Amino acid sequence: MDLETVKKYLEKGVGGGEDKNASTIDGMPSRFFENFIMQGLHVDHIEKGRLLCSMKVPPRLLNAGNFLHGGATASLVDLVGSAVVYTYGVSSSGVSVEISITYLDAAYVGEEIEIEAKALRVGKTVAVITVEFRKKKTGKIIAQGRHTKYLAVQNGNLEVIQSLKVGELQGLKRVMNEVKVEISLSTDSKITRTMLKL
Repeated sequence: MDLETVKKYLEKGVGGGEDKNASTIDGMPSRFFENFIMQGLHVDHIEKGRLLCSMKVPPRLLNAGNFLHGGATASLVDLVGSAVVYTYGVSSSGVSVEISITYLDAAYVGEEIEIEAKALRVGKTVAVITVEFRKKKTGKIIAQGRHTKYLAVQNGNLEVIQSLKVGELQGLKRVMNEVKVEISLSTDSKITRTMLKL
């Protein structure tokens, strides 16, 4: 494929009125993407630290090979993985630090799949979730994902963090900087500000 063809493939809807769908796409409501991906998802089982969902693969989530798009799978890892964090009673599922997925098989339009999310760890600041996709009929694994999330410091956790010793706070600051969270310490080693750096 030549470079101009690659550019045109990526720049759908950019310039010269080439995209007939531009007005429709631009007119979509905010947060449309989550509904687009999750429409038709059913929660079959829910408990603390575990969700089991199912859905029939819809035509809108297919790739050029006519099976479940890897990007749709990644989005479901993000969305269902985040939802399992809420089963711990927290008010926020945090922000994604890392998502990794191994694709093992294909799921085709109309095929029913199961999506099982399990919390491996939900701590004060970090959650790690595994999400597995299976063919409902055979149990064959389609994909496995792992989702790591930074959980923003909430009021209850702030008191714990403020009681840490100076050396512990410096170590926490180094860790938070690695996940792109800025912590400002005052001269007496109290946390004065936390901010997610995007």
